[in-house]
Amino acid sequence: MRVFGRLIGPFWRAALTFSAADGWAIASHVALSSLMALFPFLIFLTAIAAFFDLSALSETVVALIFESVPASIAAPIADEVKDVLLVPRRDVLTIGVALALWFASSGVEAMRVGLNRAYGTVENRNFLWLRLESIGFVLLGTLTFLTIAFLVVLAPVAWTALVHLVPAVEDFAWPLTFLRFGLTLLIAGSGLIASHLWLPAGRRSITEILPGVGLTLAAWIAGAYGFSLYLADFANYASTYAGLAGVMTAIVFLYLMALILLYGATLNAAISERRRRAAEIGSSEEPLTSPEP
Repeated sequence: MRVFGRLIGPFWRAALTFSAADGWAIASHVALSSLMALFPFLIFLTAIAAFFDLSALSETVVALIFESVPASIAAPIADEVKDVLLVPRRDVLTIGVALALWFASSGVEAMRVGLNRAYGTVENRNFLWLRLESIGFVLLGTLTFLTIAFLVVLAPVAWTALVHLVPAVEDFAWPLTFLRFGLTLLIAGSGLIASHLWLPAGRRSITEILPGVGLTLAAWIAGAYGFSLYLADFANYASTYAGLAGVMTAIVFLYLMALILLYGATLNAAISERRRRAAEIGSSEEPLTSPEP
């Protein structure tokens, strides 16, 4: 029973801290900011892709983004995303794309606020430095997505060449599917690790953030699958929100994802606090020894 209590204790402590730190309200802020930052991010990404004559890759990026989201959630905003991508954007150095970069970084700032609350830290760094860091996250995300898209586009070509050389491997087409899901997890995992390490104030090691990152990834997959089943069998947002049903579906889904993200960070904080207290108790119980004569 004591072992069970030690295992479940950090989760219960994290739940209490999450509620006390206004996690429910902060998650809604993160969700809305993420949705508002999505289109500016896509505008900036397509501008960068067009500037380097990589426009075809931008469509692959969008496919990668929405493959990790249930179709019932992605469908309402997919058409709008396509409209964004169809607009030629070679004005990468103009004010419009610079503003898109700024607004996209606001989604990163919302995540920073949520993570600071979850870890119980107070932000005292310079505002300009924080905004530059958020812009850096957007730039890094753009580069990462374009690189992954290139690999995804290149993979079928390489597979076709391999099948041509060794026809027997044609029955093992599953590696392509595995590659797509693996790359999606790689993007999400790398982004989570970077976010936990550098967005909130204070310093944390990778080992300190791994429990929350692992929980977040697993819960994101389960949450996306469960929410898609809920939409298919129970929910009817059209009868409640009419023409706004698609937007509300996306917001509710992002809210669920934000809740999971912030709870994962709160769990990390609870585990670190438990280890710190155990270390303090252990050091206080050390016997005092007199020096040898």
